[in-house]
Amino acid sequence: MSEAHEIVGRLRHKLARVEPRPGEPDVAIGDWPGAGGTQPRPAAVLVPLVLHERHSPTVLFTRRTDHLYHHPGQISFPGGGMEEGDSCAEETAVREVEEEIGLAPERIELIGRLPDYLTGTGFCVTPVVGLLHPPIKLKLDGFEVAEAFEVPLAHFLDPANHRRHSVRINGGEMRQFHAMPYGNYFIWGATAGMLMMLYRLLTE
Repeated sequence: MSEAHEIVGRLRHKLARVEPRPGEPDVAIGDWPGAGGTQPRPAAVLVPLVLHERHSPTVLFTRRTDHLYHHPGQISFPGGGMEEGDSCAEETAVREVEEEIGLAPERIELIGRLPDYLTGTGFCVTPVVGLLHPPIKLKLDGFEVAEAFEVPLAHFLDPANHRRHSVRINGGEMRQFHAMPYGNYFIWGATAGMLMMLYRLLTE
């Protein structure tokens, strides 16, 4: 059995047992607004795993353009807020993927969800795991996405590449956040937090 088939098999088995509960909050940004009684806005992202025939699986990311109001220049998974016409998190994730990077829905094989992730900006994000089978043709939305790139999944499954950083919030207390740098890409915050959930799922 190839490495890709072994990982996919393990993922399918583990994801089938994931409970629909909140995951780790985004401690990099601040307290979850829900703590004060405000309901978080539902959102979803696709955690895209690319299954290459001749080498190990990779994870597809996007880098947001620098002019965006929210999280400019940051590394993220394609996704966004749930819209009125979306019936579920999967529909939101697939719609956003097509809008942001032009990937056709039929090229995505959805296999399950990671636990919801609560962000300090007021979102409850559902990470939907999807398998991408090459060849993959992307057409980036130039307004939102500066580039799309892949990182070997093995990089995130190696604890040696896991970091914890601190930031001072509004001149007050220090908060810690996950980071998983790769080359010149600084992957941190909610994206790194969701990668940590994927790591724990595959290694527990």
